[in-house]
Amino acid sequence: MIQFSKKIFSTPEQYPAQGFEYPGVKALFYEGLPYNGRKTRIFAWYGIPENVKGKVPAMVLVHGGGGTAFPDWVRLWNSRGYAAIAMDTCGGVPAWFNSIYCRNPWPRHEWSGPLGWGLDKVSFLPELPPEEQWPYHAVSAVALANSLLRSFPEVDADRIGLTGVSWGGYLTCFAGGVDNRFAFAAPVYGCGFLDRPSVGLACESRTAKDAKRLEQWFSMWDPSHYLKAAKMPFLWVNGTNDFAFPMDSMKLSYLLTRKRFLAIRVRMPHAHGGPGENPEEIRLMADYVCKDGEAPAAFKSQGMKKRIAWAKFNSPLPVKTAELNFTRALGHWTDRIWYSVPAVIKDGLVSAELPKGTTVYFFNIFDDLGRVASSEHVCLAE
Repeated sequence: MIQFSKKIFSTPEQYPAQGFEYPGVKALFYEGLPYNGRKTRIFAWYGIPENVKGKVPAMVLVHGGGGTAFPDWVRLWNSRGYAAIAMDTCGGVPAWFNSIYCRNPWPRHEWSGPLGWGLDKVSFLPELPPEEQWPYHAVSAVALANSLLRSFPEVDADRIGLTGVSWGGYLTCFAGGVDNRFAFAAPVYGCGFLDRPSVGLACESRTAKDAKRLEQWFSMWDPSHYLKAAKMPFLWVNGTNDFAFPMDSMKLSYLLTRKRFLAIRVRMPHAHGGPGENPEEIRLMADYVCKDGEAPAAFKSQGMKKRIAWAKFNSPLPVKTAELNFTRALGHWTDRIWYSVPAVIKDGLVSAELPKGTTVYFFNIFDDLGRVASSEHVCLAE
């Protein structure tokens, strides 16, 4: 495991961000860790709910690949009663043209840290020390955002949650193991065990040199090395056919977390915006941990007798429907065809007969608002 600077747990210096404006939120820079022997600054949007009285809970919002700090994501959480901060983890700043976001790559500034994400030649060079590589700076940016929030008088430091999308989900997993001050973490798509054959990163290797680089990357920067140190509850949000973070890697990842909740949808789209930023399951989790709200539904045991699969669950909220999700396919997880059939609900137990040829299955239960809770997926054939 890489040792991170203790500076990430101290309040970073804050600077004005001249020329950046968006209704309802504030633009700022905060100090990052040194890069190539010089100081860095991280761009962020920050917002608080209207008519704040006393201290409020807060969220740290981490964009994914191709993204930047998104002000509307901050405003979404402000509307839910949370302060929120969204930062750029790749040394960029947002830009618009005729009120439309410009496309990646985002403009850089004079205080930029390393480009990210993943294994591109700028963010990962084997000869560089860890402190000069993108994951080190990106995870530090997330922890420093937490430290900054905790310094604000309107924020309750004991009620700060973390969520991120795609590469931001990867960083959420990573940061959850590095910074145990977070009250909960909700990675969307992202997970660890990215060296498995079904993951796109593992398929990037084309030569012996590439394979060596990947081996080094996984040994330092795979979240699997850090997740077991995380103490907060985790909500894992993903889809059955995600092209970047498949279900086998996700399961190995969530099994490392102590208190976990699952929200797995069949063929969930992979994107920022609605699919990645807005799942109501994350709001439910946040309200449970940070506002003493109702707990999300969760499965506590499961099994199979002959061809009847079953799973027991706890749900403070009424469960409206249940489904068995299954596939008969093998091979790459992205390509598998999934089917959903109704399941029987009775006295905190859901059950269904497994269709002939099932290779993998799991249960979903839904409340009256359509929020999902999932059981662990079971592989009957590999």
